[in-house]
Amino acid sequence: MTTPCSAGLQACDPARTQAGLKACTTACIVIVSVMTAACASSGATPRPFPTPGQSKTAPPSDGPSAPALAGPTQATPATPEAPLIETALSLRGVPYRNGGSDLRGFDCSGLTQYVFAQHGIALPREVREQFEIGEKVKLEDVKVGDLVFFRTVAKGASHVGIVVDEDEFVHAPSSTGAVRVEHLSSAYWSKRFIAAKRVAPVELAARPLPFPEAPRTSRSAN
Repeated sequence: MTTPCSAGLQACDPARTQAGLKACTTACIVIVSVMTAACASSGATPRPFPTPGQSKTAPPSDGPSAPALAGPTQATPATPEAPLIETALSLRGVPYRNGGSDLRGFDCSGLTQYVFAQHGIALPREVREQFEIGEKVKLEDVKVGDLVFFRTVAKGASHVGIVVDEDEFVHAPSSTGAVRVEHLSSAYWSKRFIAAKRVAPVELAARPLPFPEAPRTSRSAN
């Protein structure tokens, strides 16, 4: 391949003076320098420098690294009734036992009495007795922790559960044989609903706890 430099050298007559040959050589050096500069400005990037599309490693930083983004957090703050509801829901699956009020088995009022006792609130034992205490609440105004009463096997209140969500309550029904959660708006329970009661601990402060090991704590009546 003939380059401008080689062409220039060929053009130089070796028979000419030494000064002429030196001038010809100098001209070749100038030509090579110009070509090198043109390559550097053409946009071509010699390796091993990174090229577009390659990942670049960020230089190490002396400062603390940025924390990783956390996942979704709980949007609603815990309510005073939250521990009581947690206790009630933890008993799902415990078998139904007529007259039962412990972990071997519950009937409906035995379940409510046991759950409230674990949080320092002493409820009476029977459904009718529980129905006589607390503040009466309309169905549309119920909140978690309220007691809900139904007419099932007899006139008046004969079944009770604990509200755990806007439309859900936990109870111990004999028909399924275990503690479970159901909807207040279901056809069966909505037409048998009598009332809801909101229990204030002050009202029952003088009552002895049915389970001596249960702690006495306060629960908001609001």
